[in-house]
Amino acid sequence: MAVRKARSRDLREACIQEALAIIETAGVERLSLREVARRLGVSHQAPYKHFESRDHILAEIVARAFETFARHLDERPRTGDPYLDLGEMGRAYLSYAQAHPLQYRLMFGTPLPDPEQHPDMMQKARHAFSLLQDAIAQLPDRRPDQDSAGRTDLDALFIWSTIHGLSSILQSDAAEKLDLSREVLDAAIPETLRRIGMALRSTENQ
Repeated sequence: MAVRKARSRDLREACIQEALAIIETAGVERLSLREVARRLGVSHQAPYKHFESRDHILAEIVARAFETFARHLDERPRTGDPYLDLGEMGRAYLSYAQAHPLQYRLMFGTPLPDPEQHPDMMQKARHAFSLLQDAIAQLPDRRPDQDSAGRTDLDALFIWSTIHGLSSILQSDAAEKLDLSREVLDAAIPETLRRIGMALRSTENQ
């Protein structure tokens, strides 16, 4: 019985890894449980023992991506200075995107399965976002009335959209087409983080 359970777990994991390989080489549009089974050399019904549908295996992959992404953000260096710590989170975000481009695209550049049907995926996504919200809440001199209008959420969306935009540019060939110098590209990350800090300080003083 134990051997049978181990083999079942092995097949589930093999399906996940093969699905990820399909997405990487052929695109998420080509993902199907039938194709997973074909590549693994098992019966067409075998993956259905572990996943109800193509969306269920995709949701598992995306949930894992959010989980590792959140762990990467949470393991960033801590300095004790809330602004510097927020900057370290920005660097951690960018380093994850660079090291794991496929998972990054799945999280932020791919239509996700129905959130209501895959609550575990959404719980892990919300946890990753909550790390940014918590870091913002630690900033000094934030007035008690600022969150009455969702200030923390607005700040989080501002930071996320800015860092995501920079990440997308750095991973594309846009910089090369624009003939930007190496010096400018090297300065892009610290300059962006510096300006985010300036914007947040300005908001607090309003």
